[in-house]
Amino acid sequence: MAGLFHKLRHPRRCYVVCTIPRSGSNLLTDGLRATRRAGRPKQFFLRKFESRYGAQLGLDPAADYPGYVRGIVNTKTSPNGVFGFKLMSWYLEAFLARLRDAHTFRNSATDDLALLQNAFPRLRFTYIIRRHKLRQALSTARALQTGLWKVQEGKRTVSEPQFDAELIEQSLREAERQERIWERFFQRLGVRPFQIEYESLCQDYEGTIRGVLDFLRISLPRGARVGPPATVRQADEISRTWEERFLAERPSSYSLVSG
Repeated sequence: MAGLFHKLRHPRRCYVVCTIPRSGSNLLTDGLRATRRAGRPKQFFLRKFESRYGAQLGLDPAADYPGYVRGIVNTKTSPNGVFGFKLMSWYLEAFLARLRDAHTFRNSATDDLALLQNAFPRLRFTYIIRRHKLRQALSTARALQTGLWKVQEGKRTVSEPQFDAELIEQSLREAERQERIWERFFQRLGVRPFQIEYESLCQDYEGTIRGVLDFLRISLPRGARVGPPATVRQADEISRTWEERFLAERPSSYSLVSG
């Protein structure tokens, strides 16, 4: 453990990227991480990833969850004192329950906002959404079939996607359900997250990343530029064909949400 503790960087501020699948969160967090000023935001608290991150740090999240949380925060903080992480709505309540059960971050009167702020100092909330819900559902259906959730150069699919109207409609309904989880969560905590739209991120990548940095009160060195995204957009002829076919076959199942 001596090798761990001499590298600790105690954060001056923390932030969370709240999201649901296929909202562009990888595109966003890759850009934030690439600035080297916004921590290394990943899904550190998704249970299936915790054993890998814990092993890297010599920590056992099952035996000492507060120690794991503190170890992640202190070792994944960028040199300027910023720690970021990503949460999906589908495991939000399980994550909060583990923080509560650990007792370290709460007492009998601690609400969820205080619980999170105790674990993550000066926590700020960001929320990335996708305005075009059908294209999000198409992306989800495709990822479920191919096993490819983050499209990068050199990554291969496990199977070729096939148009499945039922799966697309299920993905639409599931996205609606997961967004409602976040909406209720923000309302319960009484917070207004900084909202980012995937479409804006694609249209003006550097400007959108800089907007998030401004919200987080993170400054870049003079003359620094935000580099091009590492994540490849999935939209292609298959996506366009599927969109046209779904609208033709099930026009009543979808309405474009804008603004």
